[in-house]
Amino acid sequence: MLGRVLCTVLFVGALPSPAAASQGHISVVLLGATGDLAKKYLWQGLFQLYMDQVSSGHSFTFHGAALAALEPGQRLMFDVLKKLSCPPDEPPNRCAVLKDQFLKLSQYHQLKTAENYTALNREIETLVGQEGLKEAGRIFYFSVPPFAYTEIAQHISSSCRPPAGAWLRVVLEKPFGHDLESAQQLAAQLAGFFREEEMYRVDHYLGKQAVAHILPFRDQNRQFLDPIWNRHHVERVEVVLKETVDAKGRTSFYEQYGVIRDVLQNHLTEALIFLIMELPANVSSAQDVVQHKLQALQSLLGLERSSAVLGQYQAYDSHVQEELQEARGYVSTTPTFAGVLIHSDSPRWEGVPFLLTSGKALDERVGYARVLFKNRAYCTQSGTLRDAGHSQCKPKQIIFYFGHGALSTPAVLVSRNLFQPVMPKDSWTEAEARSDLHIFGQPLSDFHMYSPVKERDAYSVLISNIYHGRKDFFITTENLLASWAFWTPLLASTSRQPPRLYPGGVENQQLLDFEMVSGGLAFSVAEPAELLSPGGQMPSDFRAIQSKFRQSPLVSAWAEDLISQLASDMEQAAVSSVARSGHFHLALSGGSSPVGLFQRLARHHYSFPWQHTHVWLVDERCVPLTHSESNFQGLHRHLLQHVRVPYFNIHPMPVHLNQRLCVEEDAGAQLYAKDIAALVANASFDLVLLGVGTDGHTASLFPHSESGLQGAASVVLTESPVKPHQRMSLSLPLINRARRVFVLVLGKGKHDITALLSRVGHEPSKWPISGVSPSSGQLVWYMDYEALLG
Repeated sequence: MLGRVLCTVLFVGALPSPAAASQGHISVVLLGATGDLAKKYLWQGLFQLYMDQVSSGHSFTFHGAALAALEPGQRLMFDVLKKLSCPPDEPPNRCAVLKDQFLKLSQYHQLKTAENYTALNREIETLVGQEGLKEAGRIFYFSVPPFAYTEIAQHISSSCRPPAGAWLRVVLEKPFGHDLESAQQLAAQLAGFFREEEMYRVDHYLGKQAVAHILPFRDQNRQFLDPIWNRHHVERVEVVLKETVDAKGRTSFYEQYGVIRDVLQNHLTEALIFLIMELPANVSSAQDVVQHKLQALQSLLGLERSSAVLGQYQAYDSHVQEELQEARGYVSTTPTFAGVLIHSDSPRWEGVPFLLTSGKALDERVGYARVLFKNRAYCTQSGTLRDAGHSQCKPKQIIFYFGHGALSTPAVLVSRNLFQPVMPKDSWTEAEARSDLHIFGQPLSDFHMYSPVKERDAYSVLISNIYHGRKDFFITTENLLASWAFWTPLLASTSRQPPRLYPGGVENQQLLDFEMVSGGLAFSVAEPAELLSPGGQMPSDFRAIQSKFRQSPLVSAWAEDLISQLASDMEQAAVSSVARSGHFHLALSGGSSPVGLFQRLARHHYSFPWQHTHVWLVDERCVPLTHSESNFQGLHRHLLQHVRVPYFNIHPMPVHLNQRLCVEEDAGAQLYAKDIAALVANASFDLVLLGVGTDGHTASLFPHSESGLQGAASVVLTESPVKPHQRMSLSLPLINRARRVFVLVLGKGKHDITALLSRVGHEPSKWPISGVSPSSGQLVWYMDYEALLG
């Protein structure tokens, strides 16, 4: 049947000639062909692809597939196909012909077993062979839940790959995991069946015309933007998606994901990255764009719990109880609203706040990315005169308007007091300067506004990009995992945080307004008593407590509160030391535990006397200082580059001498010991920060270590049981000469060693941390509840 139709199609005047058809045949397989996404968007997108490419020289067949049996599945699918429509500018006669041909080129298949996939492959091969065509490639669109991906991938890889010389493109819909670990697992499973270049992960926001035009806009307006697209001129960047609908009907999904996973981790992050990434020389190079996107993601500073404000519309719990049959009185902490403050450590954007905001049951439906510029102008004219012209005192901004809201169309807006942008006239047209419409409190006449000549659905744009193989409109595995690595810590730290309740719609008033406070976010107005979350203490309700651990002071709290207390105590120690001696010698450990502390010091403690602080390393891995596993590299990334420590006051360990690492003859340990003796009075640090390993090691002093636990040497080379094995470390005797030693212990994984240490005595050969006992100073333990209580 399809063969006869295909033959007829090739000779219809409106379609390609047989010569043009020699470019090859493309088979499109839509899995989940009768589902909601397919009904609403995908079939229409595939029909648009056919209309656009009917004269491209390729021939097409479209295979809808689902689990349903042939007859009911076919009936459901063709009910959808009969409702397909052409764009308004398409001539009716041509539309009717193309729609008829598209339906004839479409066929339903039940794809349930390996045999079904083998039969589909055989049918495609037979069809192509009978018509004397060559296969150009196959597109498999996974409009199915992610739990089905692996089985389908296995069937396609083993039974339904195209022949050599033809390409395979596998299109995957989100969600791509729930957190970093699940995303890694799914990525590893798919990598067993498909190559990276064969996978196209869809974020439909990348198909929205305003989002898709961010990079072309930046490229075409480099002459205007290059001087001002940076931290010296940009006040802040906002990426916003507001919805008026609630989660009713989707609570099964929403309870698992919430607003951050549903919108911020993907849609809003992708739009933000387009705004802040460095522009490649050639924005048409998909490979260069993908690489620059990854670099921008990796430049984002880690998020803390204070980086976000969370809300939940009041009726959400009742929706969950109703749809998921939860007991009456069930309380969910799933956020339906979130505002998140993000910073980048890139030289271009350091210090510029990026605000990502989304929520359900809000007062309007709108989405936009907005770059607001600093305004240094002072205007002497009155407000009336100022409003009459394009005054430099008016706000200066560039807005990529996704749609809906006051404009109800995608748009790019540039303040007239900035510049008149270059826009491609074939695809964007300048709109009338209307003063009756307002956006962000300004009349539309204050902007150069451009809207698409022809509006296109996001899925139509993306399906076209799949056909053309444009990978920069899709999420690579590396970028996906980098995004989850950025968002997962915030999700973990807020998982038990009760969100602010809000009534929904216009009744929210100012309840969800938030502001930047002390490097984080906070709601601007107090929560009304009637909206407070139900009873039951949460982690944030507990204050830090003090007691004793191993006869020394113990400070214990939930991790974030503990880090805050430790940072304050370190600042107090620094101020005291500078007042006493004029300087502060601080020795810091590496690893993952102090990262949050370093970030806290960098973002919140502006009174820390960094100008008078010397920063030393407690230990270092024997890798180059630029290596990702270097303790110094981590310290630099999270702290040093963000604070004003004099260059000569930073003292990395000399592990890389004479183009080799930690060789005894290079005497790196002795060099560091001499520097300490020369600069630190009595070789007594003002403060040493230590951690504890699960085996009881501290610094790089490991159980049964042959050096560093005793003796005269103050800096030693040691061996670690895990890679990289070679280390350099301060010795235990040197550590014990410090005025203060703070030990930071975080996480449930440290509970067993903490319990053990509470019982054992002074046995540094077995547990080096047990040998920490400053002879003339003070030892303080900082331990979170998970490490202390399990």
